[in-house]
Amino acid sequence: MIKPLLAATLLALASAAACAAATVGQPAPAFSAVDTSGKPVKLADFKGRHVVLEWVNPECPFVEKHYGSANMQATQREAVAKGVVWLAINSTHTGHSEFKTPAQMAQWMQAQKAAASATLLDSDGSIGRAYGARTTPHMYIVDPAGTLVYAGGIDNRPTADPADIAGATNHVKAALTEALAGQRISQPATRPYGCSVKYASL
Repeated sequence: MIKPLLAATLLALASAAACAAATVGQPAPAFSAVDTSGKPVKLADFKGRHVVLEWVNPECPFVEKHYGSANMQATQREAVAKGVVWLAINSTHTGHSEFKTPAQMAQWMQAQKAAASATLLDSDGSIGRAYGARTTPHMYIVDPAGTLVYAGGIDNRPTADPADIAGATNHVKAALTEALAGQRISQPATRPYGCSVKYASL
């Protein structure tokens, strides 16, 4: 009886974890983290503004696709110019070969000429797991009331080939355009794609 009971318990925990992940149309999970300069940043700091969350890992070929082509930076700049807060989040755990220290992450973002408002370190994975972030990149938009209004991919071309960007629909740009105009987001959830987020084992 022990093994079936254990299996049922694990299944229940997995189901609870899945239900706990952020859901479009519901309040976005609150969080607090430090940025690459050591400054504390809270989601609550930006109440009243739209916030984009971007999961990032410099070692991921899909991230390289969007940064190497400057597509991610252009999307960041356009959003920030409209008053949107853009938070890049790295949830790679400290024991992984792809982990970046705050200084390394800051240097990489600077070298990429990124326009994110801040880059946050989430090495314990608490923010990523709260949002159910699965890939790099994985994109989210939080509205001024604190509601999660978009979750998914940056676009509709799930490849690591920069040549595919030209013909892609940028879901984040489209969602922000609608949100900033006070319109309902026509595609509030899309399929994220990229490398797996390098979480520590639980």
